[in-house]
Amino acid sequence: MFFKSQVFILRVEESNFNQLPLMKITRDLYAASLSLLTDLYQLTMAYGYWKAGRSEQEAVFHLFFRKAPFQGGFTIACGLETVIDFLEEFHFTKDDLAYLGSLPGNDGQPLFEPAFLDYLAQMKFSCDIEAIPEGTVVFPHQPLIRVQGPILQAQIIETALLNIINFQTLIATKAARMHIATQGELVLEFGLRRAQGIDGALAASRAAYVGGCDATSNVLAGKLYDIPVRGTHAHSWVMSFDSEMEAFETYAAHMPNNCVFLVDTYDTLEGVRKAVEVGHQLRERGYEMMGVRLDSGDLAYLSIEARKILDEGGFPDAAIVASNDLDEHIVTSLKTQDAKITIWGIGTKLVTAYDQPALGGVYKIAAVRHPEGHWDYKVKLSEQAIKVSNPGILQVRRFKQGNEFVGDMIYNLDKPPVKNPIMLDPMDPTRRKVFGTGFQSEELLVPVFRKGQKVYECPPLKEVKARVAAQLGHFHPGIKRFVNPHTYPVGLEKGLSDDKYDLIMRLRNA
Repeated sequence: MFFKSQVFILRVEESNFNQLPLMKITRDLYAASLSLLTDLYQLTMAYGYWKAGRSEQEAVFHLFFRKAPFQGGFTIACGLETVIDFLEEFHFTKDDLAYLGSLPGNDGQPLFEPAFLDYLAQMKFSCDIEAIPEGTVVFPHQPLIRVQGPILQAQIIETALLNIINFQTLIATKAARMHIATQGELVLEFGLRRAQGIDGALAASRAAYVGGCDATSNVLAGKLYDIPVRGTHAHSWVMSFDSEMEAFETYAAHMPNNCVFLVDTYDTLEGVRKAVEVGHQLRERGYEMMGVRLDSGDLAYLSIEARKILDEGGFPDAAIVASNDLDEHIVTSLKTQDAKITIWGIGTKLVTAYDQPALGGVYKIAAVRHPEGHWDYKVKLSEQAIKVSNPGILQVRRFKQGNEFVGDMIYNLDKPPVKNPIMLDPMDPTRRKVFGTGFQSEELLVPVFRKGQKVYECPPLKEVKARVAAQLGHFHPGIKRFVNPHTYPVGLEKGLSDDKYDLIMRLRNA
């Protein structure tokens, strides 16, 4: 997102920043209008709808993704609160319209005529929006957001919604995988210095906390989102003194209540021994050394040896913090080697989603209402079955048996499921599941906007984070495997599947 005059702006009342909702934070961080945070073709299509007299025609779009990221078995929905903020503030300013009016077409003439810009100036967001709450475990092809309203408006917000949901969902999922790998031990997000710009860093810190991180090194994110912040000192602190011991003693003298010593500047295990000496000095003053941090070398071996030194030195409760380009696979490997790490600092590979830098979410039209009132369902065809979209006004029903979620059925609200509905695998309709008696169910998409007015109250970020853990607890453990995860059943209600097939055949034979 762009900053006003390319300068980072922050205006937050010091007395109540922890109570500020995200919408106020975003409004203060960025320029008054973000309506131009879009691809040009959204505006050219909007212009085409307006010229054709179709700008107010009702349409339905769905935002979804086709594959779970990181070759995993689940995904964590994230970013809805930022979307709400964007939509509540959605409008075109005079400066926005002046810029659009200056854009030339290929013939050198204005791309947009003044009357269209006048239309945009008067336009007020009036769509209905349903969305899956943040922190929910979601799967491919499920609509995370459904937009219903004037086709011009529904089209023009596509890019921003994808920008927000794609990134935050990706990072929240990566963080959830880190939390699984550490088996519940503390995970600290250390990625600010490697993040993709200021906005990327803030969004990543927020999403990482939602997904499972316990704290961040990003102080601004801590202030804005009320996320715990953690951190001590760097190698430069140690190197600025004549000796490592002097560096530790000076730090302990001035920060006695925050002592985690970085011990690998020169000789790691010798650094641990010095930390133990300074730890005893701290105790004499009534303070306790919190631990040591390892940032290089053989982390399994060094953590095991460091643990011995700490225990023998009288510090069995001192933590061993590890960093150094960690991800869930390295963490898992360290666990199998019986590493004695108890706090994990994850940076670059988390906030940049290093092994998969984009989610690949898409936004597709699924229905258009005719002037006579009936819906005309739409489907995008492709030579690749995974890219064929689902038609209709879609909702997702999650079924539960006992304490376990057992299947998600996508269905058309215009043709709701019958009793004991049948769900078909969209990639193989011969595979089906019947949800008869004994199943509980819930609808995943909930109302967020009605006629452009917000009707949804976003929960505090701590509750969103707790929702992730609670949700994952209701799924078969196999979906959380990093290698060949279990495939959770997600499919189409039989009526929707039949309508989709009929529509595909009609289009292919047209």
